[in-house]
Amino acid sequence: MTWEVSVRIGSFVSLLVIFSLWECLTPRRVLTGRRVIRWVSNLGLVVLSGIAVPLVLPVASLAMAQMAVTRGWGLFNNYEWPHALVFVLCVVALDFVIYVQHVLFHAVPALWKLHQVHHSDIDLDATSGLRFHVIEIVLSMLVKLAAIVTLGPPVLAVLAFEVILNGTALFNHANIKLPLRVDAVLRLFVVTPDMHRVHHSVIRCETDSNYGFNLSIWDRFCGTYRAQPKEGHEGMTIGVNAFREERDQWLDRLLLQPFRNSPEKDKEAD
Repeated sequence: MTWEVSVRIGSFVSLLVIFSLWECLTPRRVLTGRRVIRWVSNLGLVVLSGIAVPLVLPVASLAMAQMAVTRGWGLFNNYEWPHALVFVLCVVALDFVIYVQHVLFHAVPALWKLHQVHHSDIDLDATSGLRFHVIEIVLSMLVKLAAIVTLGPPVLAVLAFEVILNGTALFNHANIKLPLRVDAVLRLFVVTPDMHRVHHSVIRCETDSNYGFNLSIWDRFCGTYRAQPKEGHEGMTIGVNAFREERDQWLDRLLLQPFRNSPEKDKEAD
């Protein structure tokens, strides 16, 4: 196992444990579903994606970054810029790419069918940040690879971006209760659990808002920011109306969900 893989896996496991314990100590909402079913399914999707991506794609993000550096691909491999500046710009640019990708997965009906697997979780906790259909993960990796070829980021910048993306996804999906003043300050810069929870509402205008995973600036700049849910954080309904039964939370149903009759109109109108 290379040191890069060790860093990614080590940070992922450590943060998952930390946020899961934090949720138990200061929960934001009372969970409505059985945790064991959701955890088995959500973590099962991670395992299946980890198996599928290397089988489908011949190269991963870090390897593509190294290839881009070696072959001189991308913007930053063809100009002499300060290393620290390039590092920061690449991490920020990749974060914006993920924001745009997220918007598209809501806007395009065929992509929404895949992405609704993520939204059909009836509760939110740290594992919800891992709940993505295998096909969506493959498509997301293709987007990252294209962005890496275009930008030509340093390998360390890509590694930092991957670690930050995984960490913030766990954080902003976690069922954590932050003091309101702390949340107000944090969300000026990063996406907080309260900010992202709005995005998982069944109300369409709320679902189609707060797309960011890491930096909150994209939602504010692009006009997709929504401060609070209409029904409040304790009263809001999370999930997708078409998939609210406990059986819908099983791993086999999640894998088949995009191919069932569930058009994007399942998102309630506001």
